[in-house]
Parts: sequence; C-alpha cells; structure tokens
Amino acid sequence: MKRFIALASLVAALAFTAPTKTVKLFNGKDLTGWKIYGTEKWYVDNGELICESGPDKGYGYLATEKPYKNFDLSLQFKQEANGNSGVFFRSSIEGTKISGWQVEVAPPNHDTGGIYESYGRGWLIQIPDEKETILKPSEWNTLRIRVEGDHVQTYLNGQQMVDMRDEKIGQANGSVALQIHDGGGIKVRWRKLMLKEL
Repeated sequence: MKRFIALASLVAALAFTAPTKTVKLFNGKDLTGWKIYGTEKWYVDNGELICESGPDKGYGYLATEKPYKNFDLSLQFKQEANGNSGVFFRSSIEGTKISGWQVEVAPPNHDTGGIYESYGRGWLIQIPDEKETILKPSEWNTLRIRVEGDHVQTYLNGQQMVDMRDEKIGQANGSVALQIHDGGGIKVRWRKLMLKEL
C-alpha cells in the first residue's frame, strides 16, 4: 500500500511538472519579445533578423525582454562586410553599456565562439589557432550556447569551442542579447534562434 501511495504521488508530481519546450526567440516577422539599445539598426528582412551599423557607428544591442538563466540556445548567423558581433548571456544593459558575457561572433582569426566579459575581466577563453578554420566566412554558421549554473559550453558548426566553469557567471542572471560592434561598416544576418530552458 505504501508503495502504491508513493507511486501515485510520483505520478501526480510528474503530471504537474511542465515539460521543457524549445521556444523561438525570433518569430521571423518582427522584433516582438526584444528591446533595442542604442541607435544602430535592427530590422527583419526576408524572415531574417539583421543588425547593421547606423550613422553613429556605435555599439548596439538587441536584448530579450525575458531573462534566461539556464538554457541551450542554437542559432545561425551569416556575416556580411565586417561581421564583428556577438551573443551575450545573463546580461543587463543601461544605454549601450552592457554587463554580462559575450560569445564572440567575429571575422576570421578573431575568436568566434570564445567568451569575453565586458567591463570586467576581458577575455576568459580565446579560441586556439587550430579552431579558427571552423568559421565559414560569408556563409551560414550554426552557433550553440549551453549555460547551466556555472558551466558554459559553446559549439560552432558542431565543433566544441569552449567548455568552462566560472563562479561569477554561475551567480548571474539576465537577458540574451545580440551585439553590433562599434566602428561602422558591420552587417550580420541571424535566423533560427531556438532556446530550450534547462
């Protein structure tokens, strides 16, 4: 009888546990669920999310309105012109000053997939030279970012780039944010932004 009650309790608990589902961060139509920071351009074209330098040639961010702490995010990006950008996680933004951690998206030989802490410790992990050939310039690339607790993993086109633990990251929470670097002349296309909360 006790075993039956325990089993019934377990079944009831599982019934009330919402299954983890994958959500589309970008709907392919507009910027619903996102907030723009700065004066750089963010717009939708042919079902793709575009970031492009504006006349101020400053930093710009497009951040999720909802915070995400533990997640597995997959997205695709295609760099046009100077593709210096990035994907921030557990971030907060005031004006165009961001706190958080960036998974680098950059031109060849500039550490795409590495982890950078803005307004803090700088580079936490840069990419070894032998992995710089994984990036496909001017083509679609798939970036995966998995963050759980203090554990961060990044993958570029199916190849692991980073596997690290960091206490400071583990304590943080915040938005996912796409970046456009300052300097002007930058354009990056994004699509298939799919996030699974862990």
